Amino acid sequence: MNFVTGRDGNAGRAKDGSAADEKLVRLKRMRTTATCLLAAMIVLLLICVIWQAEYPWLAWPRAFAEAGTVGAIADWYAVVALFRHPCGIPIPHTAIIPKNQQRIAESLGSFIEENFLTPEVIVGRLSGFNAAQALAGWLAVRDNSAVIADAVAASLPRLLDSLDESDVEHLFDRLVIPRLRTLEVSRIAGQVLDVLTEGNRHQPLLDRGLSGVEAWLSANVGLIKTKFSEASKFTPAPVDAYIVSKFVEGIIALIHEVVANPGHELRRQFDVAVQDLSSNLQTSAVYRRYGRVLLRDCIRHLEEGGYYGVLLEHVRAQVLADLASGRSVVRDMIAATFVSIGKGIASEPAIQHKLNAWWLDIAGPLVVRHRHQLSTLITDVVKGWDAKEVSQKLEAEIGRDLQFIRINGTFVGGTVGVLLHAGVLLVSR
Repeated sequence: MNFVTGRDGNAGRAKDGSAADEKLVRLKRMRTTATCLLAAMIVLLLICVIWQAEYPWLAWPRAFAEAGTVGAIADWYAVVALFRHPCGIPIPHTAIIPKNQQRIAESLGSFIEENFLTPEVIVGRLSGFNAAQALAGWLAVRDNSAVIADAVAASLPRLLDSLDESDVEHLFDRLVIPRLRTLEVSRIAGQVLDVLTEGNRHQPLLDRGLSGVEAWLSANVGLIKTKFSEASKFTPAPVDAYIVSKFVEGIIALIHEVVANPGHELRRQFDVAVQDLSSNLQTSAVYRRYGRVLLRDCIRHLEEGGYYGVLLEHVRAQVLADLASGRSVVRDMIAATFVSIGKGIASEPAIQHKLNAWWLDIAGPLVVRHRHQLSTLITDVVKGWDAKEVSQKLEAEIGRDLQFIRINGTFVGGTVGVLLHAGVLLVSR
């Protein structure tokens, strides 16, 4: 597989142009050779005609020259008549290709449809080829996936520029919000809690929370004393300070005990509370109703807050800035995704078999359904070509071989002329 983009595409076109120029040079060289050979036959014929009376043996080269000249001219006429009128004279049945371009286009389209675009041919070719493995192996190479990623990334700015706020709003209204309305928020929250508490994953969160409480208490003892004094107006300040200090010290000591003891009673109570909350979130009608109200308020806030334009501008700015950077995260993510897909398929023969079977299943019906459109496309494209340009391109492709026909025709004609002259001599004697 080969993808050509950017400078590679320009290089490919330059290479094609260079190859076409080289073909034209070879064609002109062969055309000159064939024409010079014709001229040589004519010169030889004139020499033989002038000197044959003095040198009777020149009858043999004369026979060769006469027949070779006739053969060269006849082949020249046949070759030229394919592409244009000989010497610009509109002789009937010349300029065959330009005159019959429409018929050639229709015949080419029908030929391809009847001989190539058939289910038997397509499926037969695909059935013996592990296309999934080939594609997976190609994608697994980072450089190959990077080519696709570059093409996708290059199209993103145009895609984002073509979108406006109404497009995003339409997308959310048709696809996102209807799905959101069907969500059971409370049940999802309960399931998330189950995942977090599985294997005591929530215990480190409790430890961090307790450490945060300890840090806050230690940093705000003065504030607590002030608030306590304001609430207890009839006790002396030293007593308030003593009570608060002992209270804070007791809380911190309790926190240390809980952190140091994985089996502490407070941990068990915390586990029970989390489990009860998870169960209520998934089964309680009250929680379910509250979750729906919360989700409805969020959706209303999204719809009425004019956030679609803000979201689009934020995404557009982030993506464009990333693509303009030297190391694009978006481009790397796209390439990594294709590499991962390629490696995954390459390592799973069962998936390859299923993909190949799927391609074969859809190939036959697709060919039957669309082969006429494909052949019609080929026909229309060929019909739309400039007749003169088509003739020039065809002549550039096969003209060199046709000039060989002219050269061979000269020698074949000359040889036949000699054989005929010998036959006449034998009969006359």
